[in-house]
This record gives sequence, C-alpha cells and structure tokens, in this order.
Amino acid sequence: MKPAPFDYIRAETEDEVLAALHAHGADARIIAGGQTLVAMLSMRLARPAVLIDIMRIPTLARIADERDALVFQAAVRQQAALDRPTLAGEVPLLAAALPWVGHYQTRARGTICGSVAHADPSAEIPLCLVALRGEVHLRARRRHRRVPAETFFTGMMVTDRRDDEFISSVSLPKRRAGTGHAFAEFGRRHGDFAIVACAAVVDAGSMRLAVAGVADRPAARDLPILDGAALAGALNQFAWDLE
Repeated sequence: MKPAPFDYIRAETEDEVLAALHAHGADARIIAGGQTLVAMLSMRLARPAVLIDIMRIPTLARIADERDALVFQAAVRQQAALDRPTLAGEVPLLAAALPWVGHYQTRARGTICGSVAHADPSAEIPLCLVALRGEVHLRARRRHRRVPAETFFTGMMVTDRRDDEFISSVSLPKRRAGTGHAFAEFGRRHGDFAIVACAAVVDAGSMRLAVAGVADRPAARDLPILDGAALAGALNQFAWDLE
C-alpha cells in the first residue's frame, strides 16, 4: 500500500518544530528515523496530515553527559548510542539491551526517542527507561515537562505526550557504585520483537525488576533481596499483578 497524502515540513530548528506542532496539533507527526512510522504510513495505520522531519536539526543529535545521567536528544540514532565507547560503564543496562533492538540496519536509522515515542510494549528501550527510572523530556511552544518513564507509558502505543509536544530528549541515570544490572530477552530469533524481555537493577539492599512484552506497557516492581521460595513467590505475585 501507499501512504495517504500528507504535507512535509523539514524543520531546521527546534522553534520550527514547536511552531508546526502548535499549528497542526493532532494532525501532525514527528518523523526521525522512521523505522516504525513509515511502515504504519504505508499500511495507512497512521494518516497524519503533516509530517515534521527533525533529522536536520544539529542540536537534537547530541548525547549530553550530565553529572548523574546521560541525556539522549531526539535525533540520536540507536547505533550512535551503542557505538559510544563509554556507554557500558555509564549505562550498562542500555548497553546490554541495544544489541537486541532490531538489526544493525534498523539501528542505524532508528532513534532512541523514536522508540520511546512509539511505545511498543515489547520494545527494549522503553523497558530500560522504566527499569532505570529515567525521564522523558517533552517540549511545547510554551512549556517543558519532565515525565517519569513509569507514568509516561499509559497503554499499548499510548503515552502521556500531548498533541502540541514532542520528545526533545530522554535521560537515563548513570550507574551508581555497587549497583548491578542484567538484561535478558526471549524471542523467535534475534532482532525480532521480544516475546518477553526482562531488565534488573540490583544493589546491596534491593532489586528492581522490569518486564516488557507481557502487558500493555513496561512494568516494574521494587523488591528486597530475596532468594528461594520467597523470590519465587514475589515473582509469581508480580506476574499476577500485571494487567
């Protein structure tokens, strides 16, 4: 199939993006890597009147190194994040999960924020964001919001983003000393959508488990350090509590 007709805006600045979103609201969609949106356009699952291309805005292609977090701007490609030499030491959970995101060809086009915006319940990047208590930064012409990842995802491919906002960046906290991380995924083959994926963050006194692919959004549970029957019981209760 072919996409329905749409107007195309190639934004050169963030102000142009914000002005276009203010003018067109729900009729507009942001396009960056396009790895999901283009397929949805072709199948007419998405029929925006206006596409706003942000990939020519240099200020949106940066990874900002803050003291306690890495901030991935809206146009940072997934492979660019994975190729960051220091990523495994800074955000090891993301470094472990990114190789499972599609294939090299799709990571070379797809963006970190695009995956967050799409909010596929089986996606690895939203899972990491929830597991690490990351934040989603949303900009509109007259406001800027920082939304905790755990409340940003509200359903299957549904988020807290308002019609005149775009995801300008996401922030992931850096690894703290004494903290361990783990990521595991089960799928039909490497690069396919996850049937189930799990991320864990553990320190000396507690652990945080997050899962994807088993509910309409990533879900997390904070637990004390457990083992044996107590751990099995806590995991079983977590599973029953998933909606």
